[in-house]
Amino acid sequence: MSRVIWIVLDSVGMGNAPDADKFGDAGANTIGHIMERYPDLCIPNLRRIGYGNIDGMEGMAPAKHPEGAFGRLAEASAGKDTTIGHWEMAGIHTAKPFPVYPDGFPQDVIDEFVRRTGVPGVLYNGVASGTVIIQQYGEEHIRTKKPIVYTSADSVFQIACEEDIYPPEKLYEICRIAREILTGEHNVARVIARPFIRQGDGFVRTPNRRDFSCKPKGDFLLKRIIDAGQTVYAVGKIEDIFAGVGISEAVHTKDNGDGMLKTMEALGKVEKGLIFTNLVEFDSSWGHRRDVENYARGLEAFDLQLGPLMDALGPEDTIVITADHGCDPTYSGTDHTRECVPFLLYGPQVRPGVNLGTGTSFGDSGETVRHILGITSPDKPLPIGRNRWPEISIAARG
Repeated sequence: MSRVIWIVLDSVGMGNAPDADKFGDAGANTIGHIMERYPDLCIPNLRRIGYGNIDGMEGMAPAKHPEGAFGRLAEASAGKDTTIGHWEMAGIHTAKPFPVYPDGFPQDVIDEFVRRTGVPGVLYNGVASGTVIIQQYGEEHIRTKKPIVYTSADSVFQIACEEDIYPPEKLYEICRIAREILTGEHNVARVIARPFIRQGDGFVRTPNRRDFSCKPKGDFLLKRIIDAGQTVYAVGKIEDIFAGVGISEAVHTKDNGDGMLKTMEALGKVEKGLIFTNLVEFDSSWGHRRDVENYARGLEAFDLQLGPLMDALGPEDTIVITADHGCDPTYSGTDHTRECVPFLLYGPQVRPGVNLGTGTSFGDSGETVRHILGITSPDKPLPIGRNRWPEISIAARG
C-alpha cells in the first residue's frame, strides 16, 4: 500500500526564480547564501538524495551517485507566501494575489473587529516584525488589554496577546471572529494568533501560534485523496493552511524537531495515503529573523532526523521534500523571497539519479504525489502541475 511522506521545509528556497525581480527579490537565494556562510554545512542525508545535484544549486558539491530523484520548481501563482505556495503544491493556482496592507487595515475593518470581539480597542495596526512589536507594545497591551494588531508584506492579519491577558483559546476565538470579518475585498490569506509571555525584562512568543486560513475551493489534491478512501495526516500547520479541508487527522507541533518526531509516529498510524508535514521554524524563527547561523543549525538538525525516517520506509513508501517559498536570511528586510524550491524524492520505488530539471509549477509535486498514491480513476489531472512519476518510478521505467 503506497504512502507518501511529504515534507515542506518552510521557506528553504534555492533562488533563481525567473520572475524574482517583479517581487523585488532579484538575487535572493536562501540555501545558496547559507552555504556561502557555512560551506561545511553537515546535511549528508539531503546530499545523498541529490540536493547538491539540482540544476542551479549554488555552494553545494553534487553527490557522485545520488540515491534519489532531484529537481527544482518555479512558482506559477501570484505570490510568495505560505498559503499560495502550499495551495499550488496541492493543485490550486492563485492567479490574483491576496490583499496586503502596507499602511495597516482600514478603520472600518478595525471598528468591526472591536465591535464583534468586544476588545477595548487595538494597538499599532501597521506593518511590523512580530518579535519587535511585542517588545514595543507588550506593557501597554497588559495595561490596556488591547490586542496588538499588525501585518507584514504577506496577506496576514496578525493578533498578538499575552497569554495571561488572553489565554490561547480566547485568542483563537478572537481570530475566528476576525476570519469571519475578513471576506470579500479584505479576504486575507491568513489570520494568525500570536500568543506571547513575559520573559525577564521583555516578551517572547510561545509555540501556541495558530493560523486561520481562508478555505480552499474547487478541486485539489487533498480532497482527491480523501475521496479515494485514503488518509491525509497533517503535521504542523498544514491543517491551518488548508482550513481543515481535505484533512483526515491533524497534529500540531511546537518546533521542527517535534514535527519530525510526529512524522515518524505517523508511520505507525497511516496505512495508505499522505503524511503531510510543514516544518515552520526555518521561516518563523530564522528566516524572518534573518538569523543565518540558527537557520544553518536547523538544517543540520533536520538532516539528522531525516536519516532515521529514510531508514524506516516500507517497500512502497516515498519521501518528497520541497518548500513553499524562500526567506533568505541574508537578504534585506524581513519578508519572504520569491525563489525556486527543491523537489527531492526518495524511496524504494524511486529510480536513483534522475534529474528532473526545472518545473514551471509547484503543482508538479502534487500531481506526482497523486500518481504515486495511485489516484488515477478517473485519470483527470489536477488543475495545475505535471506528473513526473513516469520519469522517476522504477516500475514505470523498468
